Amino acid sequence: MRRDDATPETSNSKDQSSKAAPERTKTAQPSSSATQLTGNQRLERRETKRGAIPEGGAQESTALPAGTQAPDFTLHTTPDQEVSLSDFRGKRVVLAFYPADWSPVCGDELAVYNEVLPEIRKHNAEVVGISVDGVWCHIAYAKYNKLHFPLLSDFEPKGEVARSYGVYRKKEGVSERALFLIDEEGTIRWSYVSPIGVNPGADGVFDALEELDSQKAQKGAAA
Repeated sequence: MRRDDATPETSNSKDQSSKAAPERTKTAQPSSSATQLTGNQRLERRETKRGAIPEGGAQESTALPAGTQAPDFTLHTTPDQEVSLSDFRGKRVVLAFYPADWSPVCGDELAVYNEVLPEIRKHNAEVVGISVDGVWCHIAYAKYNKLHFPLLSDFEPKGEVARSYGVYRKKEGVSERALFLIDEEGTIRWSYVSPIGVNPGADGVFDALEELDSQKAQKGAAA
């Protein structure tokens, strides 16, 4: 697993190639556990507990908690196209803040979301990536990695949206590696801040989406 965006390390735990389609393994772990994409495109569950500080440490989180109304924003995805959070009203949104394009851990993380995007969409959700990179950098990065979800530029004022969500690293001038699940009404229902050099994967996102599905089904049955 890579631990640092600037200095990639070679993993010693990659599985052998598999012909089977990627599957998420369900185990009795906290909802903050996550999957990550290995070199052979398989999804594996990580077992990092929420609140525990993995090797390498993490800053104390100031991220907006569940139950908070998600701050609306409008950011550029191309020089002449803007995307607003309110554009997704009626859908769930997975906001993926990440430090920078072209960094090793960020590439692995976004590859996971791109891989499982069809499954995420089955939960009436879309993925939106946000970093402080400029739009031209995003365009080149998304094209190179064949990403099928928008990357938004929190470039100027630098990190303004990340600040509003409590996930801006002022010292480094980048956002945290943070995930937010926003429901159809624009309320944050789950958030997680990963250590900057650790790929959080997607398993925590799926746990949160499935929990929302369960709550919705229970409300429907009680009505």
